[in-house]
Amino acid sequence: MRRLAFWASAIVALALAVPATTGAGAAAPPDPTAAAAAGQSAFGVGPARAALARLLPRHASQFTLVPVSRPASGDYFTVSGRAGAPRIEGTSPAVLLSGVNWYLKYTAKVDIGWPGDSTAKLPRILPAPSGTVRKDASVPHRFALNDTDDGYSGAYRDWAAFEKQIDLLALHGANEVFVQMGADAVYHRTFQEFGYSEDQLRTWIPGPAHQPWWLMQNMSDFGGPVSERLLDDRAALGRRIADRLRQLGMTPVLPGYFGTVPPSFTARNPTGPVVPQGRWVGFDRPDWLDPRSPVYREVAASFYRHQRQLLGDSTMYKMDLLHEGGRPGDVPMGEAAKAVMNALQTARPGAVWTLLGWQKNPSTQIIDAVDKNRLLIVDGLSDRFDGLDRETTWHGAPYAFGTIPNFGGHTTIGANTAVWADRFDAWRSKPGSTLKGIAYLPEGTGQNPVAYELFAELAWRTGPLDHRAWFAEYAERRYGGADPHAAKAWELLRGGPYSTPSGAWSEPQDSLFTARPRLTATKAASWGPAGMRYDAGTVRRALTELLRVAPGLRTTDAYRFDLVDVARQALANHSRTLLPRIKTAYDAKDLSRFRQLATEWKGHLTLLDELLATDRRFLLGPWLEDAKAWGGTEQERAAAEFDARSVLTTWGHRSGSDAGGLHDYANREWSGLVSDFYAMRWTTYLDSLDTALATGRAPAAIDWFAVENAWNQERDPYPVRTSGDPVTLATAVHEALPAPQPTQAATDTAGPLHQWRRTPERAALD
Repeated sequence: MRRLAFWASAIVALALAVPATTGAGAAAPPDPTAAAAAGQSAFGVGPARAALARLLPRHASQFTLVPVSRPASGDYFTVSGRAGAPRIEGTSPAVLLSGVNWYLKYTAKVDIGWPGDSTAKLPRILPAPSGTVRKDASVPHRFALNDTDDGYSGAYRDWAAFEKQIDLLALHGANEVFVQMGADAVYHRTFQEFGYSEDQLRTWIPGPAHQPWWLMQNMSDFGGPVSERLLDDRAALGRRIADRLRQLGMTPVLPGYFGTVPPSFTARNPTGPVVPQGRWVGFDRPDWLDPRSPVYREVAASFYRHQRQLLGDSTMYKMDLLHEGGRPGDVPMGEAAKAVMNALQTARPGAVWTLLGWQKNPSTQIIDAVDKNRLLIVDGLSDRFDGLDRETTWHGAPYAFGTIPNFGGHTTIGANTAVWADRFDAWRSKPGSTLKGIAYLPEGTGQNPVAYELFAELAWRTGPLDHRAWFAEYAERRYGGADPHAAKAWELLRGGPYSTPSGAWSEPQDSLFTARPRLTATKAASWGPAGMRYDAGTVRRALTELLRVAPGLRTTDAYRFDLVDVARQALANHSRTLLPRIKTAYDAKDLSRFRQLATEWKGHLTLLDELLATDRRFLLGPWLEDAKAWGGTEQERAAAEFDARSVLTTWGHRSGSDAGGLHDYANREWSGLVSDFYAMRWTTYLDSLDTALATGRAPAAIDWFAVENAWNQERDPYPVRTSGDPVTLATAVHEALPAPQPTQAATDTAGPLHQWRRTPERAALD
């Protein structure tokens, strides 16, 4: 009965869906004039108005939303009107919402961030714009979401969470969004046609939190098996997400089929040659079906047929051949790419193949083998390295300027925003540029709201962005009013964590509180920066200023989130000062001093957890409760909770966690995770060192994976409601930290990885 009901709902959804290949929802190809030449049909403003009602329930009725045709130059919106009646014109429902956001930021001077907002400060009658403002999109492609987003932002989120995410993406100008929800059901149905049973496939498919890496052909069968119920429910949610994007005139970018197959494929399909893919950081990779073979064409046709039935069509498909170390074997990559593109064009004529610019991908063998007009490379490294020439590297293929400012969903503030402000417009406007978009690609979303807002705004500017002036305006609207202390706090943050340089990193350092315990720890995640990337004193002084913000502005959601986040970061940065002192005491065999500093370390962990408990966005409880809600039986709930816990901690099995280095890759400072996981580890470790000093014997060896995996398998509930007052706890953090020295520099000097550089501008902030 469940399956019959599912298929019935899918058929109804398909009938009601707005096709992504027609009307205002069409994805602009690399040449925006082609879309204009084809003409744009009228669209209804209902989806935009519904989103506006969700975002601004007290003020939505005052807005007039007017659809306009998209010209050859591409998307645009205008803002005009009078007091109590702002008028927004735009070329799609999502663009209308982008116009609303521009009005809110630059006329009403309030902020709807991701996360945090100050809309409570809106007056009852909305203010009048000063004349008419028109903003044209400087690029046709405004892509959002990393392949890893479902894993690190929450694979078990419900429709309300995804609806909020879509509203925020539209509000900030995105028009192409990667959607992987429901891809597991597509694979499940496809390979039943090629000799596999339902049970065999459900074992092969990982748990939802680990599915992004299965879809990238990195691993399989961990955190599962998935249930039939879970597959059906995820397919239904995926369809709902894709349909909402289409209704808003946004393109759901769906996974394409490039050859991943379950084990023993040739035993069932003798004419389908596969290339073994070896291992990926401790995991066995799925085999790769040679795209030149007739069987590949059959599997691809089946895949796209089932995808259409479950999720509908699109004009953009995301796939990367041999991601992060895959093996081509004896398959020429150019011929493989041509076959993959032919299968895509056979199933979806005119579709754009989207690839990730990461490490050495995509190779020029792929690029040169296919029609470049049907490619879009979303570059994950635009702001990370210097001396990049994407036109030369990618042989003139169109690409989107992209950033990965967050890895693993780390709760750490900072980004290379000054690099974005300088580099994007320079790359876009240089002679012969093939830059056609932006791509916001954090591995986990919901952190660093200022970074997302600045990056998204690049696509609506046609000239250089004044970094200092932009942050000054942001400081005013973030809390719904001008305040000298808020302005100074954000200038400190701008000159510190939000002015990290390019050259080696695109993310800031993580917290040593979240590191697997050792006295020589310099990072928690194996591939993260090993040292401070900015002057830690800027964050400490920003906390001082935030605590002085006028009481009337402290009531906004944005202020309370930022206060907790900045206090958290100030405490996390201090961990890099405190840990070396603990090591010095231990090495000197000074038991009294060691105990004093170890007590301080443990006290900071307790204070950190209490601070985080004041904001729901820093709670572990909702993450675990979301996972359990997807289970229909106690066994399914336990499997989902293990999946959700393990991706944060060990990440995978012992080999991947230890030898592969994946443990703590997704570390984050959340209440509950800090108290019961990170503090538990550090207490165990520091107590073992204390015993060693007291007895004169070597510290006892600790099997960290065993300790961590035991926590993964626990079922203890965690709070889903906040406790404590953020101002009180942030003040306690402020008082617990030493005052920054005027010439304070980073204390963790890790050789060539140490990226912080002192400049006259930063010195002026002291």
